[in-house]
Amino acid sequence: MENPIIRPENLVYQKSNLLTDTVFNYCPGCSHGTVTRLIAEVVEEMGIRQETIGISPVGCSVLLYEFYRFDVIEAAHGRATAVATGIKRVQPDKYVFTYQGDGDLAAIGTGETIHTVNRGENIAIIFINNAIYGMTGGQMAPTTLVGQRTSTTPAGRDAVSMGFPLQITQMIAQLEGCYYASRQAVHTPAAVRKAKKAIRTAFENQKKNRGTSFIEIVSTCSSGWKMTPVQANQWMEENMFPVFPLGDLKVEGKLIQ
Repeated sequence: MENPIIRPENLVYQKSNLLTDTVFNYCPGCSHGTVTRLIAEVVEEMGIRQETIGISPVGCSVLLYEFYRFDVIEAAHGRATAVATGIKRVQPDKYVFTYQGDGDLAAIGTGETIHTVNRGENIAIIFINNAIYGMTGGQMAPTTLVGQRTSTTPAGRDAVSMGFPLQITQMIAQLEGCYYASRQAVHTPAAVRKAKKAIRTAFENQKKNRGTSFIEIVSTCSSGWKMTPVQANQWMEENMFPVFPLGDLKVEGKLIQ
């Protein structure tokens, strides 16, 4: 039997025209795939394909340039915001965004991140926080929770010797150069809609030239956490959300939280 014609009003999901046919390299159930798709949808819906430039460093998103039908530049580990700064200053009319993990943005790239935002560079930063180094072997990251087991903390992260989870988004929100800061997730349809709205806001803010927009996506890492996708979502809700609560932290230059 032939498939019935799908009427527009009954269409639940359609792949963005700005995604290539390349299969994502992300692990099954990983939050990265959803966020990668949302960015394509936002760029397509805003009609800014020719004006968009993405920067992806080393990490799970290292092959980001394979997935999009718009310009994406590879950066060295942790240096995405530095590269984005150069691109935006040379081409200020472009929509420039970085796509970075917690090990990249909040560890090796902490200096670049802080100073980029402190200067108020007019870019969007998309920050994937899965509390672990997902691609390189599941090591402890700056955002790893106290007591969380990783390949380098088999007995759990110890706050006395290893410190506490880095609240990078709260730090960013305090900087005068930050115009918008929001923390979202993509574990439910409602959460996906809120995350997409936040990402679109980050892109639209570049028209105002008022500073940096910073979007944290609290995410899962099924492979690194050694869980099924369902288990990972539940663990994230029970353990990560209390430490990294969802919601806007700064809107139009004014602190909310």
